[in-house]
Amino acid sequence: MKLGLAGAGRIGAFHAATLNSATGVETLIIADTAVERAKQVADDLGCTAAASIDELFEANLDGLVIAAATDAHAELITRAVDAGLPVFCEKPVASDVAGTVAVLRHVEQAGATVQIGFQRRFDAGYLAARETVRSGSLGWLHTLRATTLDPAPPPAEYVRSSGGFFRDCSVHDFDIIRWLTGQEVAEVYAVGSNRGAEYFAEAGDVDTASAVLTLVDGTLAQVAGTRYNAAGYDVRLEVLGSQDSVAVGLDDRLPLRSTEPGVEWPSGPAYPMFMDRFHDAYAAELRAFTEVVRGDRANPCTVADALESFYVAEACELSRRERRPVALAEVRQG
Repeated sequence: MKLGLAGAGRIGAFHAATLNSATGVETLIIADTAVERAKQVADDLGCTAAASIDELFEANLDGLVIAAATDAHAELITRAVDAGLPVFCEKPVASDVAGTVAVLRHVEQAGATVQIGFQRRFDAGYLAARETVRSGSLGWLHTLRATTLDPAPPPAEYVRSSGGFFRDCSVHDFDIIRWLTGQEVAEVYAVGSNRGAEYFAEAGDVDTASAVLTLVDGTLAQVAGTRYNAAGYDVRLEVLGSQDSVAVGLDDRLPLRSTEPGVEWPSGPAYPMFMDRFHDAYAAELRAFTEVVRGDRANPCTVADALESFYVAEACELSRRERRPVALAEVRQG
């Protein structure tokens, strides 16, 4: 198959390497608004660079992977759908709920296939936890505890256009909670704080946040995150049931030290960043996309899935700003 890649930045270059070696991908063409960047990535991999996004769309592709800047996602998805191409796009679908709803309607009307990049769905630990939940061996769930702790904050220019902590960072936790439990979120209560760089507050954002989600069956999910966890990149999920409990992310590279006497675990080097922690998951989700393009599997993460998680993020941001519980019904559109 011939695939196109729009975006050759950090995650785009990583995806390019994965796609270039993926089974069934005979040709990979890379484009970026920074033409020299696309050419450099293509030269490093021995594949082809397009001179522009327009040229990429004229290349008779079988599918398109979008790893461009967030503000380009909606337009590129729509353009690819109109060209009859299966699409993989990194989250978010669009920068706001209205834009996401508009893309979803366009995709549904066209009967198109658009896979959204929530890579935790392809991580071995999360997959095993989901299977355990679905087996019933945990009994009924009462609590989930999710954390996403970044080792260092992103630059100010990124924060200004990120959409805020819940939409940019915690949305991964929201998606995995929905996917793992099979339950939707009914209500949220969220708070946030700023004790680090001033540019978070200046952008109307926070550097640390927590939220309590009430799922439709009454299960409670606690989601916490920060931009300041210098010990390392720490992503975990605890799933607590009436009969048993499991955890994702408890491996020897966990950036958390025990103060108990004689306990030396974990002893490995901490994960420095998200691409190290989820290296295999990122590769697996793109392999899944090639299978989707070939028609060998169903879409594993739809635009509708992304919208549901975005609704949770939107409700959390409203809750944080207004200091009150927010039902998901308040932020739903359409």
